[in-house]
Amino acid sequence: MGLVGQGRCRCNWVKLIYRSTFGTFVTVRQPIVSVLGHVDHGKSTILDRIRGTKVVAREAGGITQHIGATDVPMDAIYSQCRGLTGDREFSVPGLLFIDTPGHYSFVSLRSRGGALADLVVLVIDINEGMKPQTIESINILKKLKTPFVVVANKIDLIPGWRAQEDTPIGESIRLQDPRVVAEMDEKIYALAGRLYEVGGFSADRFDKISDFTKSVAIVPVSGKTGEGLPDLLLVLIGLAQRFLGSDLSTEDGPGEGSVLEVKEDKGIGTTIDTIVYHGTMAVGDTIVISSVGGAPIQTKIRALLRPKPLDEIRDPSKKFDQVKSVSAAAGIRIVAPDLEDAMAGGQVRVAGDDVEEVVQEVQRESAIQAELSEQGIIVRGDTIGSLEALAFEADKEELPIRKISLGKVSRKDVIEASNFDDPLHRAIFAFNVEINPDARDAAREMGVRLFENQVVYRLLEDYQLWCDERSRELEVQSRLDISFPGKISILRDHVFRVSKPAIVGVRVLAGRIRQGQFLMRNDGRTVGRIKSIRSGEKTLREARMGDEVAIAIDDVTVGRQIEVEDVLLVDIPESHVAKLAGQELSVDEREILDKVIEIRRKESPFWGS
Repeated sequence: MGLVGQGRCRCNWVKLIYRSTFGTFVTVRQPIVSVLGHVDHGKSTILDRIRGTKVVAREAGGITQHIGATDVPMDAIYSQCRGLTGDREFSVPGLLFIDTPGHYSFVSLRSRGGALADLVVLVIDINEGMKPQTIESINILKKLKTPFVVVANKIDLIPGWRAQEDTPIGESIRLQDPRVVAEMDEKIYALAGRLYEVGGFSADRFDKISDFTKSVAIVPVSGKTGEGLPDLLLVLIGLAQRFLGSDLSTEDGPGEGSVLEVKEDKGIGTTIDTIVYHGTMAVGDTIVISSVGGAPIQTKIRALLRPKPLDEIRDPSKKFDQVKSVSAAAGIRIVAPDLEDAMAGGQVRVAGDDVEEVVQEVQRESAIQAELSEQGIIVRGDTIGSLEALAFEADKEELPIRKISLGKVSRKDVIEASNFDDPLHRAIFAFNVEINPDARDAAREMGVRLFENQVVYRLLEDYQLWCDERSRELEVQSRLDISFPGKISILRDHVFRVSKPAIVGVRVLAGRIRQGQFLMRNDGRTVGRIKSIRSGEKTLREARMGDEVAIAIDDVTVGRQIEVEDVLLVDIPESHVAKLAGQELSVDEREILDKVIEIRRKESPFWGS
């Protein structure tokens, strides 16, 4: 894909595009670049190297816990790309990077009508290759039609690699042993092959691509040593400037943004980290924000806190600048009243003159876009985007969803699920949300299965394993509830009691017999019900073909209704015939069923139809 089929306009680039007849300025904003990748493949390490920060070291376990944003101005890019840019100048004002703890957080971040990101950097450990989360990321990018570049990270771990700090990859390659370079290219070739297998994308090393609209660029880098990062920055700037022109134009009008995170700031109260992707926001503006409670929040901006260039909004190393206004594209922390129920991944809109219209638009944008079925499971999640991503993956697995919503799993959800007709739908997915204690108790009492995970493919895997196990249990139960075909003969010298009940030894000639079944003669006469089955001292639920067991039969007397060496059939109720049609029967069982049907139809021609 690269930038193929993305609906991106190729147009000339100018800093100030035009002044319309209405006096509106249209300017070029920074491209928003989201960084995705499997845990531990080096997303944040790459950004730390570009920023000159140590955010990763301060994260729990070195793993990104929150969504972050970093403004990388063009001056910093020129500085890092010295030797590659030559005399070329770019009118893109820089890059705004978003670092996420997972690809479903990426889906949560959206502008009106699509993904928030203009470009995506998909980080893959060149030595480990694709992981399930990587594949899910590719599927999401394909669905959202978002252009992306693949970063083949950790080239410094290729055996024999000699690190060259912060150098362009071409220069570093020239200083490597040819065998090491050959191994790197082989790994890149393998990645390109997997990209085609997974998503149907043509891909190649970036410096071998002549048409970026037809191939995905793979940039080999080391987040640890900085090798290849100048090339990555230059590729991103080049692609943005050449292909994303009209998409980066922003009018000087009411601001629009997407909420990264809702957080509690000591001494300030609840704030929202936001990406402003269109227009301008200013202190004193009335804003409308998506709410987890449903009805959008209306409030006024008290303060706008902006991180310094190359600093990280979620974990800044320097004090924020307090600004009066901010224009797209920018990461900003908004201070305002009544933000406690603001929704991560939701919309922030400056209301302008028509507050009610903006409220309605935000309400529409906050609706979860997922296809629901009359039958299916219940899904709860933490953000709109993550729920939509889960619904997308569930649809691919042909798993129907009956109800999907934000927030914790409640007792009401469990009660609702317990009444679903299909036992395999009596399940609830809790995707990165809590389950109320009373809901857990109710689930145990009512037989509803709760699935908890922060990774979609694991939820789906766990559900499929449960379905397989539950299906086997249901099949066993179903077979216990149905009178299966069976045929027995009464053994000579094995009459232990003549009546009340009669106890005789029998051999199961075909099929099976089970406690509670009635027996019939070949003339169609019912002769009694099996009260119990025993083998020695052991009581059995059923006996199968070839077994010799003792059975107790109610309402018969040996020598009257039954005789030694009689052959008897299981008397199958007419209502069970249709159920048996859906069961896997052996050849012998099928023959017995046909025989019973033949006998009964002598009395009633349409019996069992």
